Amino acid sequence: MDQNFQTSFIPKKPMIEERAIPSQPVSLFTIISIFIFFTVVIGTGALYFYNGILSKDIIKMESDLNLAKDRFEPSKIIQLQVLDKRLSAASEILSKHIAISPIFKALQDITMKTVRYTKFEYQIEEGKGEKILVKMSGTAVGYKSVALQSDLFAKNKYFIDPVFSNLMLDDKGNVVFDLEFSVDRAFIDYKKVIEVNAEVLN
Repeated sequence: MDQNFQTSFIPKKPMIEERAIPSQPVSLFTIISIFIFFTVVIGTGALYFYNGILSKDIIKMESDLNLAKDRFEPSKIIQLQVLDKRLSAASEILSKHIAISPIFKALQDITMKTVRYTKFEYQIEEGKGEKILVKMSGTAVGYKSVALQSDLFAKNKYFIDPVFSNLMLDDKGNVVFDLEFSVDRAFIDYKKVIEVNAEVLN
């Protein structure tokens, strides 16, 4: 009598032993590297778009500038440039120009009736702080008049270091003298003289 044997070739236990793979922790260096990578990517993209915006702005500004230039007549611009050069040259000349009239006005205010001048000349002193050297000659009724006149010059703030010299008597008994003094350049500046006169007129 046949006996039925049921055999199974399926193993009851797995032939390969399954082992759990332990998870490795992510290092701090990896996290920082990933953060830097994404930061660089985002920054590069932002710069790209910002560069595009700037390029558009520059093109628009150039267009506006060209449009503004077209609104002005080129010939008018040239005339204005020539006028500006002339005004600059005139201003430079004016700044170097001097007016002697303030010296005459000051002399008129302090000169005694017993004194008169026979010679007047001036020159710019080199290397002495932009001063004007004035040389004069004159006559006075007696030595006392010369002394008094010298005191008046010494008290005047516009005349610097006045010196009377070469005193002698002429054939009429009057005292002949030479006079030298300096004047500050600012006192006879032509531009300031004009401004003062304009204030007086107003």
